[in-house]
Amino acid sequence: MTSPQDRSTFIADHMLGSLAKWLRMMGYDTIYDKRMDDKAISAAARAEGRFVLTRDKELAKEPGAFLVEDDELDAQLAAVKTKFGLMFDETTIRCTACNGELTELPKEQARGAVPEGAFAGNDKFWKCAGCGKVYWRGSHWLGIMERLKKLSLA
Repeated sequence: MTSPQDRSTFIADHMLGSLAKWLRMMGYDTIYDKRMDDKAISAAARAEGRFVLTRDKELAKEPGAFLVEDDELDAQLAAVKTKFGLMFDETTIRCTACNGELTELPKEQARGAVPEGAFAGNDKFWKCAGCGKVYWRGSHWLGIMERLKKLSLA
């Protein structure tokens, strides 16, 4: 298994919010801020050694940039997988909201932070170190895993 420091890191332009969210779910450190312009994206990518993911043909000319040509999420994931050898890693899942790292949260500490049904039906919870959002494997988890398996990402 690769360690987090062996995994590619990305910055996605304002047209790739859904792709950025899914890359984070797969465990990839992915900056996405729709307020960033091309110049800021390029500067951040160079400063942090990130690959740029973009739908913009001009921005795609930057060193380390990859032009994501398709509008459809599954095709975008497949293209990025082919280019960068992506694979899901459950141990490196990141916050879909802010890209922060998730740490395990003892169940009792999740009480009151999640719906009562989620608290009762789950033993494992995670909390984002950045924004404090709490995660658990809800009913949506099966759908996420199905999509990743369909795309041979998990």
